Amino acid sequence: MIALLSIISLLLTALFLSVLIYLIIGWRAVKTPQIKLSGYSTKVTVLIAARNEEEKIHLTIEDILAQDYPKALTEIIIVDDHSTDRTSAIISSYADRGVKLLQLKEDKPLNSYKKKAIAEAIKLSGGDLMVATDADCRMGRQWLSSIVGYFELHNPVMISSPVSYFEEKSLFERMQALEFYSLIATGGAFIGNGHASTCNGANIAYRKDVFYEVGGFKGIDDLASGDDELLLQKVAVTYPGKIGFLKHYEAVVFTHAKPNLKEFMQQRRRWASKSVKYKDKKIVALVVGLWLFNVSVLLNFVAGFYDRTFFAVLGTQLLLMMLFELMLLWPVTKFFRRQRLLQLIVISIPLYVLYFVYIGMIGNKGKYLWKGRMVR
Repeated sequence: MIALLSIISLLLTALFLSVLIYLIIGWRAVKTPQIKLSGYSTKVTVLIAARNEEEKIHLTIEDILAQDYPKALTEIIIVDDHSTDRTSAIISSYADRGVKLLQLKEDKPLNSYKKKAIAEAIKLSGGDLMVATDADCRMGRQWLSSIVGYFELHNPVMISSPVSYFEEKSLFERMQALEFYSLIATGGAFIGNGHASTCNGANIAYRKDVFYEVGGFKGIDDLASGDDELLLQKVAVTYPGKIGFLKHYEAVVFTHAKPNLKEFMQQRRRWASKSVKYKDKKIVALVVGLWLFNVSVLLNFVAGFYDRTFFAVLGTQLLLMMLFELMLLWPVTKFFRRQRLLQLIVISIPLYVLYFVYIGMIGNKGKYLWKGRMVR
């Protein structure tokens, strides 16, 4: 029995390492691209869905207004999703600078208010390229010009751009930042390997006509989350090989880690809930396999108190996890200019195993709290 369990653990470890090698290859395959630096012609609509963001939304708006992209080609639409604070008033105060406020007014309860908000904004938009971000994000002056410069030179139908945490105030937030870079690397690597599967809604762009061609959010609008990667997966089916990852530092948007464990777990549970809608069952099977690998790590820890052989297997698993995660995250954190975070990998890996197993068990069950509302 001990031999059988050890063999299963090592097979699952081999699966995990294979995935890491795939990601390492994919991230390296995505090169920093040449981008067009002038002579832009694309009309851009910046889309933001906002709910109760009075604290920071003015910073996001100021960053967008400060872009070096031509003002005549820029449209900004912010949808107020039934805010109960001063969010709509703050947005309205920028009306004389071209910021358009659209107030979502739904009589019947929805499960996906954000998708509804984005869809309504796209209906109102006059741009050809939709660029979506979040109401609490920050960006440099070349954010839009980098995206459009890539779009006009390489002609993708959808662009996934990098997102980074910043201004961390605690060890917990810095650990989140390191783990978040793994997620961003995963999205970029899959695109680099020609199999677009995931992205982050805080920094995506897509052609307006393509959004309607794939049916918008139809078929995925029964989930609160998924306005990003579920849409990307729909586009990938219709336009294989036409989705790009913009590995360019000027295209990065910055957001904040969650300040406490409760909010962190709610966020990760929301992200995990999207997996029930994945059309590619190979990805689902892969995620299940990775979850089982992490389960095996925990089981080897527990079993080690009964037979020290399992501690040896556990040690092998953890050592290989750290080594291959370092191989992945070294170039990723170098791109984001955050290599010092790698010091946290020794404590992050064991805690990651715990949370990944837990989220895998509860991620697709019941409702969760998001923006003050219970959704599923």
